[in-house]
Amino acid sequence: MKQIDTRGLSCPQPVVLVLNEIKNGKGDFEVLLDNEASCENVKRLLTKNKLKFETIENSDYIVYYVKR
Repeated sequence: MKQIDTRGLSCPQPVVLVLNEIKNGKGDFEVLLDNEASCENVKRLLTKNKLKFETIENSDYIVYYVKR
């Protein structure tokens, strides 16, 4: 499974990385996020593109498991 690690990046970088994966990727992937703004923006992007995802909250970051 492809992993997109956006920890330490500020918007719009996480959104751009996830958008590129949506456009170019073929399988499931996971996104690691560590700030609230990026979480909300990536969540909005995934929802807009009608992708299903599961959210896992760890102590330091959040993971979105995206299924295609």
